[in-house]
Amino acid sequence: MTNISDVYDGLRLRGDFDSPWKEIIEAYFPQAMHFFFPETSALIDWERPYEFLDKEFQQIAREAEQGKRYADQLVKVWQTQGEELWLLIHVEIQGQKEDNFAKRMFTYNFRIFDRFDRPAISLAILCDPNREWRPSNYSYNYPNTSLIFEFGSIKLLDYENRFHELENSDNPFATVVMAHLKTQQTRSSPEQRKIWKFSLIRRLYDLGLGEQDIRNLYRFIDWVMILPKALENQFWEEFKQFEQERTMRYITTGERIGYERGKQEGEQQLILRLVQRRVGELSPQLQERIKSLSLNQLETLGEALLDFTAMEDLLNWLQTNQSA
Repeated sequence: MTNISDVYDGLRLRGDFDSPWKEIIEAYFPQAMHFFFPETSALIDWERPYEFLDKEFQQIAREAEQGKRYADQLVKVWQTQGEELWLLIHVEIQGQKEDNFAKRMFTYNFRIFDRFDRPAISLAILCDPNREWRPSNYSYNYPNTSLIFEFGSIKLLDYENRFHELENSDNPFATVVMAHLKTQQTRSSPEQRKIWKFSLIRRLYDLGLGEQDIRNLYRFIDWVMILPKALENQFWEEFKQFEQERTMRYITTGERIGYERGKQEGEQQLILRLVQRRVGELSPQLQERIKSLSLNQLETLGEALLDFTAMEDLLNWLQTNQSA
């Protein structure tokens, strides 16, 4: 039977709602470029302001008809020579090889050039667990016409053999990569995940980071390193004790409640998608019934629906488990 934590992890990481990757790249864009793409970073005049071109990206994304993406960023920067430069940053999470990925990278790059008359440097951060899938170019070749489109890509999985370097780095994205890798490695071991989650968050304090940096990175770690409810409660109690001992109350109970509410909203969307895949389209009334479930009930439904085969199974479960 499919491990429910794997299902949650996969759907959460591919979700089109509040993306932790998008947030963390926006918060630490220069550090992301230094960490992942140092050659491109060296072209940029970091003394000048950079700009996220959300409206421009939405124009080319809608027309590309490629579906919802996990975390895409179009950014305007300035080169050290004084020229404007656009960067297309794509974070891709896939459980398996996607044959059209390189074509999609080309399509986005071409549409930027076609609509805005701007060349763009295309960069991909590949977060998937497939060691063999390493797209880096799109090409075709005919007697009188040929094309070779190459784009930069890095594979987070390659950092497994460089974990010591990550531990010794103060770049925020070293923590991001460690959290991502340990999330993948502990899919079947929630107890180990809890240990690593605590260790990575404690590391933020050990590095002497400022309060806002700790909050930002805590949010990323907390979102991707999903724990079962009981272990999450244990973790939170241990973490509060840790902050009390350090006399640093950066993550307040109120903020934690806010995170929980955000998680519950995300959990609702995940379960709705998964239920519809199992039993078919849901009526607005059924969707509202599922949205009214508590976080514990959502988790219980998530486990139960793996055995559903028809709409009747869902109705029976709701009848038994949902209060009138």
